[in-house]
Amino acid sequence: MKKVASKWMAAGMALLLAVAAGCSQAQPTGTDGTSSNTGTTTPTSSDKKETVTLRFATWDTDQMLKIQQDIAKQFEQKNPGVKVQVEAYADGFDQKLVAAFGAKNPPDVMYMWDFPTYNASLEPLDEYVKKDPSVAIDDFYQGLLNYNRFDGKLFGLPAGFSTRVVFYNKKLFNEANVPLPTDDWTWDDFKSAAKQLTVRDKKQYGFAVRSEPDTYDLQQFVWSNGSSFISPDGKTIEGYMNSKETAEALQIFSDLTKDKSALLVGGKNQQSGNDLFKAGKLAMYDNGVWSLESYKKANVDFGTVVMPQFPGKPGKGVIATSSVSIAKDSKNKELAWEFLKFFVSSDAIKMRTSDLPVRISVVQEKKLDQDALYAPFYKTLEQSTDTPAFLLNPHWNEINRNLSAAVNAIMMGQNAEELLNKAVKDSQKFLK
Repeated sequence: MKKVASKWMAAGMALLLAVAAGCSQAQPTGTDGTSSNTGTTTPTSSDKKETVTLRFATWDTDQMLKIQQDIAKQFEQKNPGVKVQVEAYADGFDQKLVAAFGAKNPPDVMYMWDFPTYNASLEPLDEYVKKDPSVAIDDFYQGLLNYNRFDGKLFGLPAGFSTRVVFYNKKLFNEANVPLPTDDWTWDDFKSAAKQLTVRDKKQYGFAVRSEPDTYDLQQFVWSNGSSFISPDGKTIEGYMNSKETAEALQIFSDLTKDKSALLVGGKNQQSGNDLFKAGKLAMYDNGVWSLESYKKANVDFGTVVMPQFPGKPGKGVIATSSVSIAKDSKNKELAWEFLKFFVSSDAIKMRTSDLPVRISVVQEKKLDQDALYAPFYKTLEQSTDTPAFLLNPHWNEINRNLSAAVNAIMMGQNAEELLNKAVKDSQKFLK
């Protein structure tokens, strides 16, 4: 799974914008509507004995890459005469993808999340979905589809995701006689628990605050307090990024470190929040599903719960998502569509053990929405109805540099209101 982060948004941006205008303007070929839900199709080559190679690019490595290779092999078995070439770009994903688009030789299908940067090089999927009911688009959680749209068009289909929840150490809660958190807890409940669970002479802390948090992740706290970093139409940050509600949401974390209920982690020469939680020295930590298995292996007796709420306001969530898209310059678009469908089919999703399932039917079959550890992720998904800032404004990367600087200073104890006002003032030029 690709965890959305600001540093990836910058990768290849300038080069891609320069080459995107030269990309092919080929129109969607769609499908003939005869394909089955298994992704079985006939090779597009007129000579059925000739092998048709389909290229698929991924950023994953190790076990996750192995799963994708297995999915590709299954597709090959269902489609004689087709060879899926899995290209593992790893940390060089953006650079290699930009170069491939610029040379008009991109992979046919690829992992994707940054639609503002890459949309000009991707095939819109609306007509494919419209013509091919076998994709069962209504079986995807609608909040995930929202993250696959840009400028009113659908450019990808969800493959995996995670929302963020609070992981808590049951043993530490019980030892301190602090009630375990529930889905209706508030930030006051959270702060009280963090204070009671902090035992400094044991180097035990109630919570850990990232010294350089990703502003993408922080959006869910701002949304939950009734604000956002940018207006819904993506044109205004004044009164949003520097609103009282935004400052209040961010100030919570700074205050936790000031009163020693939380420890700063993740920065230079600072400890890892994950390591502290696995060592039993951290009572609560907000994270995604990617850490769940490592906590199990560390034999931590833990639970998960949705984020605390602000009084009288509904909780909101933000999604880390991975999607699959088709290159506009692909020479095998019909076959690429069949592979894309198979990759997000129920059978393939069940193979993807490192991701949370994106299809409602699979979740209900596996009863994940009723599992105590997994249910909070899906409850948060249902609350993830807001659109992230990077999907609302093409200049968000520039704006976010100023916001990130402000946020990092806030986490170090500086005044949130003053810093956010400065970030808004310094970013206004990007909105003209």
